[in-house]
This record gives sequence, structure tokens and C-alpha cells, in this order.
Amino acid sequence: ERMGAHRIVTGVPRADRAVVDAFAALGSATVHEAMGRVGYAGHRIRPIQQGAAISGSAVTVACAPGDNLMVHVAIEQAGDGDVIVVVPTTDSAFGFIGELMATQMQVRGVRGYVTSGGVRDTAELRSMGFPAWSRFVSAEGTVKDTPGSVNVPVVLGGVVVHPGDVVVADDDGVTIVPRALAEPTLAAARARAEKEARNRARYAAGEISMDLNELRPLIERLGIETVEHGDG
Repeated sequence: ERMGAHRIVTGVPRADRAVVDAFAALGSATVHEAMGRVGYAGHRIRPIQQGAAISGSAVTVACAPGDNLMVHVAIEQAGDGDVIVVVPTTDSAFGFIGELMATQMQVRGVRGYVTSGGVRDTAELRSMGFPAWSRFVSAEGTVKDTPGSVNVPVVLGGVVVHPGDVVVADDDGVTIVPRALAEPTLAAARARAEKEARNRARYAAGEISMDLNELRPLIERLGIETVEHGDG
């Protein structure tokens, strides 16, 4: 982003709402695998709660460290079914949002908040049922005096997020699906989930992955020996 090129982009297209909504039940891991093991925003971005599983359309924020001005701007741009994704330009362990900002988001139908920065008022966010995924939890507050951008591409934990991409977030973290790939990715994720359900039934009946995944020939090819205890 060029210096002086700060901007607020409006009218960003979203993927089909039914497609976006359907990702929540599949989860970040299945979707990540279904895309060919890409799109996961990494282990550092963690949920502040347990049991929340959401999907929504990204409203992105690029902001200065320790400054939440552009998050306020983003709330106005966000609506029902969206997820606000906030990326400070450098590591920033500040509480960029808390209960009051989350209340505004929740009233507008925003599904959740994802950031490589920090959040605070985490007990209140949990009791409100407003889910958040963040790199930091921090009581330290922010200022509001530095320009940034809303609805521009950002890099969240190594994954590029474009405005309108699908955000899938649950207890395992956050996976980003490019908007143009939403429908084929949903189909692939559903197929993967169905296969896992079939395998789960077989495992529950006593079969093991060594057989189901035909791993014995691989063990042999890798030169791993099986020996009796005491024989070597």
C-alpha cells in the first residue's frame, strides 16, 4: 500500500449468502484440507472462546499499530453476515476492540472478529456470545489518530485476505476461502466431510487406519522393521 493511499472501499461484492453460511458447519480444518492445505491463517490466531463456529464475508482493515480508528470506520461498512478482519501493520499487542465495539458489531449482524492484533473485555465478549479470534489478549487501549484503510487486501498470518473472501473460524483457528473459489471449495469440503463420516463409522466398528489407509506397504517401503521385543 502506497504512502498516502489510504482509502475506504464501499460496495464490496460478497459470495452467495447460502454458500457462505454453509461453511460454518464444516470448520476451518476441513476447509483448509479441502483447498489443498492452504488458507489457514496459522496457529497464532486463536479463539478467545470455545465452541463457536462461524463463517462470513470479510470486511478487512489495515491499521496502524495501537490505533483502532479504522476499526470504527469498518463497523459502518460491515453488515449482516460479515466478519471484520483487522491487521495492524506491525505486531501490536493492544486491545483494539472490547465490549462496546463488539456491541455495535453484534447489532449490525457481524458474525465475529478476527485479528492479528489484540482484543480486550474478553469475559464480556464471551458472555455476549460475540466470538473473536486474535493473536493477543491485552488490556492496553488504543488511540484514534492514524490513517489506515478499509476493504483493501491484508495479510493475516501469512494468508492474503481480500474483502469479500469467506472467513471460516472455529476452535481450531481461521481459514480464508477466496471469494471466487467459494462454491468449488464448499463442494470439496462437503465431500471430505462425507468421507470422514464413513471412515468414522468404520473406526467406531473397530477397524484401524493402518488398514483403511493401506499404510502397511508404506511402512515396508520406508524400511521400517518390525522386530520382537528382545530381538534387537
